[in-house]
Amino acid sequence: MDDFVIKGLVLQEIEYGEADRILKVLTAEKGLISVFAKNSMRLTNHLFAACGFLCYSEFVLRPGRNTEERMYNAVEAGYETDFRNISYSFEAQGVAMYMVEFTLALSLGEQPAEAELRLLMNCLYKICQQKTDPKLVKAVFELRMSCVCGFQPQLLCCQGCGVYDGERFCLDTEDGRLLCESCAAKEEKACNLDKGALFAVRYICLTEDKKLFGFRISAASAGLLFAAAEQYALAHMDRPLNSLKFLRSLSAWDPDQQSKKD
Repeated sequence: MDDFVIKGLVLQEIEYGEADRILKVLTAEKGLISVFAKNSMRLTNHLFAACGFLCYSEFVLRPGRNTEERMYNAVEAGYETDFRNISYSFEAQGVAMYMVEFTLALSLGEQPAEAELRLLMNCLYKICQQKTDPKLVKAVFELRMSCVCGFQPQLLCCQGCGVYDGERFCLDTEDGRLLCESCAAKEEKACNLDKGALFAVRYICLTEDKKLFGFRISAASAGLLFAAAEQYALAHMDRPLNSLKFLRSLSAWDPDQQSKKD
């Protein structure tokens, strides 16, 4: 195969030997691909700037000789933008690492991932702007990514009786069913959404991409949204995420620490 040009976001860089790197790059056309970047750790190398973590770059790639390993070789790389200034706080870093690890765990290799890439970059951009609560960015990412990957919950109405609105609802994290308070009680399930949180879940899952963060939510409803989004997303993961442990180690994410402050 001939060389080809492709743009992608570097989600992982692994040191290999003295100066080489193996990259995991998320692309719209080919999903998650592995790229061998020879000598890219040397400051004077033409690949250095474009191959860093969270760099969005344009690559000229050459298919490797061993097609079974699906490894590409970086011939050229041009830096376009990056999200490395996300390190302004431990919380921002933690959410970014969580979203990256979540994306890496989706096994997106060799299949189009335009929606996944667009969502991840949009959420990283929101964190870099420092105008949106990282917890809210995390919840939006979890619910929307679940939908993109085929796990969209049934949100039109209660799956038991058909009621659309109410004070309290249960989003069943295992099968994606929405149950009103009455139907949830019959199945001995706890309600985890109030009106505000239910509106936010519906909005995040159903709105168009460019309006994804165009909603407001109260502090009380936001707490329910954050918990339900995380539980729903992790219910469809086949392994635990180490970055989540780091987030929970921060006092801002520890319910016990928060209750002491309150």
